[in-house]
Amino acid sequence: MLSMTREEFFARLAPFAIRARREGSPMFPSVRLAQNLLETGGVIHPWNNLGGIKVGSGRVTPYWRGASVNRKTWEVYDGRKVNISADFRAYDTLYDYYKDQDLLLQLPRYERVRNADTPEEQARMLQASGYATDPQYASKLINIINQYNLKRFDNEAAVDGEAVPAQVLLEGKIAATGYLVEGQTWVPARHLGKLLGLYIGWNGKEVTVNGKPRTTRIFEGRGYVPVRELAEAAGAAVQWEQETRTVRLSR
Repeated sequence: MLSMTREEFFARLAPFAIRARREGSPMFPSVRLAQNLLETGGVIHPWNNLGGIKVGSGRVTPYWRGASVNRKTWEVYDGRKVNISADFRAYDTLYDYYKDQDLLLQLPRYERVRNADTPEEQARMLQASGYATDPQYASKLINIINQYNLKRFDNEAAVDGEAVPAQVLLEGKIAATGYLVEGQTWVPARHLGKLLGLYIGWNGKEVTVNGKPRTTRIFEGRGYVPVRELAEAAGAAVQWEQETRTVRLSR
């Protein structure tokens, strides 16, 4: 069991939360770190479960291999706090916990969590979706975010440099919206790749194009690649129009 100061706690976990976000996690690092503090009390236990994820169906995932621990906890039923014991998932690593939580959040009930535009909204949607029974869950998360300035980790997870929208045309028709960052245009790999007849995958860290890993950035939870790399793989010509910030692709 690892006990530490609050800042040590956040410093220990932030790299994993930021990495997961950059890999496409729907969770704001600020919300995730606030939840970790609320759920653990600032103690990292050997079982690495930072968010109170129970065993549930018991079906293993790529990040949870079936191990569990039984711990005392409490829930709120009909407005009353009830002490119980429950079986919680035990993880090999902290990163495995984050990735398994991301799988959990793909359930339909958490759609509003995934679609939240701000950390505050996401905290409220976690409560509204039934992630926890504590009626003060959202307000507690928001208070922790503000108290420890956790939004600084959201900024760190964001793409470096100012991202400016850029229109992408394929054979003269609007195909996608990309982002111009420091002179390079990034485009949504899966959407545009499909239009170009390419096979787009994900190896856990990067977008793959026809099986080959490509330089990847995450915008709004989706993988983007440089437009010239995608065009090269498809044998398409690229033309950049500076005045209108438009990329024209043709084959």
